[in-house]
Amino acid sequence: MIAVVPLMIVPFILYNLSMLGLMGSGGVTAIGGTITALPMLSGAIWTLSLGDLFILIALVMLFIEIIKSTRHGSASLINHMLSMLVFIAYLVEFLLVRDAATQIFFILMTIAFIDVVCGFAVSIRSAGRDVSIGL
Repeated sequence: MIAVVPLMIVPFILYNLSMLGLMGSGGVTAIGGTITALPMLSGAIWTLSLGDLFILIALVMLFIEIIKSTRHGSASLINHMLSMLVFIAYLVEFLLVRDAATQIFFILMTIAFIDVVCGFAVSIRSAGRDVSIGL
């Protein structure tokens, strides 16, 4: 049953928890906060912000979702429908919530949209290969 849950809900929940102040200081400033800073051999300093970490998590979840979309059955179809609902939740929050109108949230919403489109495309493509015509 866990295979039915769309994983793109994880970055959505993490973003909302950070906006509520449950992951440090709340609001948009928490997203830009630096988690780590590493000096590079070139002399530059590489920083990782909380928003960057959310995008990284979303990309890992997208990879897993694309792998999951190659499976067949009713669980896969339910997963696609729930992924569409997660994308709609991203879109509604982006349009209606002030703290969600950021570049980070827009990128997360775009990743959720890619999850929906790729999920259906991969499923349709792999279902087409399962059709056999007997002669």
